[in-house]
Amino acid sequence: MREANPNRRQLLKMLAAAGMMPARPAAASAPIRFEPRVLPFRLENDETSLRHVPATMAGGVAVFDYDRDGHLDLFFANGANLATLTKDHAKYANRLLRNDGHGRFQDVTARAGLAGLGYATGAAVGDYDNDGYPDLFVAGVHRNTLYHNNGNGTFTDVTRQAGLERWHDPEYGPLWAVGACWVDVNNDGRLDLFVCNYLQWNYAHEPLCGYRGQYDYCQPERYAGTPNQLFLNRGDGTFEDVSAAWGLRRHVGKGMSVSMADYDHDGRPDLFVTNDTSLNFLFHNRGNGFEEVALEEGVAISSNGQFISGMGSDFRDANNDGWADIAYAALNRQTFPYFRNLHGRGFDDATYSSGLRAESWEMGGYGVGFFDFDNDGWKDLFVARGHVEALPKPETPIRQPNTVFRNLGASGRWQALTAAAGFTALPAARHRGCAFGDLDGDGRVDIVTTALDAPAELWLNRSPEAHWLEIELEGTRSNRDGIGARLRVRTAAGLQWNHQTSSVGYASSSHGPVHFGLGKSGRVEELIILWPSGCKQRLRNLKADRRIKVVEPR
Repeated sequence: MREANPNRRQLLKMLAAAGMMPARPAAASAPIRFEPRVLPFRLENDETSLRHVPATMAGGVAVFDYDRDGHLDLFFANGANLATLTKDHAKYANRLLRNDGHGRFQDVTARAGLAGLGYATGAAVGDYDNDGYPDLFVAGVHRNTLYHNNGNGTFTDVTRQAGLERWHDPEYGPLWAVGACWVDVNNDGRLDLFVCNYLQWNYAHEPLCGYRGQYDYCQPERYAGTPNQLFLNRGDGTFEDVSAAWGLRRHVGKGMSVSMADYDHDGRPDLFVTNDTSLNFLFHNRGNGFEEVALEEGVAISSNGQFISGMGSDFRDANNDGWADIAYAALNRQTFPYFRNLHGRGFDDATYSSGLRAESWEMGGYGVGFFDFDNDGWKDLFVARGHVEALPKPETPIRQPNTVFRNLGASGRWQALTAAAGFTALPAARHRGCAFGDLDGDGRVDIVTTALDAPAELWLNRSPEAHWLEIELEGTRSNRDGIGARLRVRTAAGLQWNHQTSSVGYASSSHGPVHFGLGKSGRVEELIILWPSGCKQRLRNLKADRRIKVVEPR
């Protein structure tokens, strides 16, 4: 057999690296499979041989339709010069990429005014002023920024006017926010802001750690923690810091992610916060304050009693019983914990019984998300994989491919798909953030991931086609985004639940319609929406394979 032309092989490699074609296609028989593209953004984290811990924690991404043209766009939080925490080079600019509706993107950062100033870590999307255009909160190291969406393709920095210039704490010093969550904690129809803070960090006093004569990142135990913050929306464009009044300030942690759900169906949104090598927080909403109940409810720590590096999380019903479950990422040989909701009476650690412990034992990860990638009616779990450290060790791969854990349905088990799903088509990387949405309009949920000092990745969903339905919510008495609304669909195959939230994964935000995979069912017999206002809305006999807009009754 004649050997293939070496010039042609090189050309194919170049095309694959540029994202113009998959390097290695996923197996045609795989139940979930993705096709990769490389996006025109590179995460610049300013990593040096003397390790400064923010450099390994960068990488938030947001999926949202900023210009309301019906296509989901992308925002990337980018780093800065760590010594000065300023973007002193064009390479450090945050990026906004506009979607043409077919999965192709144009850089519109300059026109939008989103290049940014400091070392940005995360992004959170929500329409805080209910004007119909999603706004953007950018979390970062010793600086946060609130951008108001002007509705004409541009944004304005309103941080100071909004009263959010409160990242220098008189007790804990300058705060480092990893991410945030837009949530209406008091159900007044206005989105409030929960800010997830990480470590006390000082560039000039970085502790030194190493491995075999080289510097590497220190463990979290070498740093002190900080409290999270809650800002209530006054409805006039300003926010009030109620962190102490709502009971958050007395809980000091090392927050890595925050996710939202009403886990006990009392009509008030609750918050789950992963902490790095310390007890997680579950903030139960009492209506005028939060009670921290993670230990009592069984989600403060995994069942083996070991502290682990809790990373990104998602808080969503995974087993179709109507109650929000929890999954989050951790590092190699810590597993990816999975807690089943016991119908509002606590949680059961199902990491082992579901098979997730065995499947994830040798994996490390950051971002996660519960989404139905094969549209079979069961939410799958995606993990953006990579390790904290920079120096490879024999037992710990630093760069890793991503993985999706397929939900095997009523069995309660998970199946890890990596190469079979196409994730080895691009080189392994130190992945961080991830966000989700149908970016090419084919009814299948796509994924965007970031990786340290590497191009961002777009994973277009090429799973076998099945039926689906997406619901775009518009609140009237509730907040405009409908964040916190719970949705139930009934088809011939049974019931499914989901809820609206934009706080998913690590330092990232997925702000789009609520997605349901319907399998072989081409019709939804009934859709019920439980709005945060208390309104219950019912729609019947809906055709599948489309996006519908539902406005809350006034």
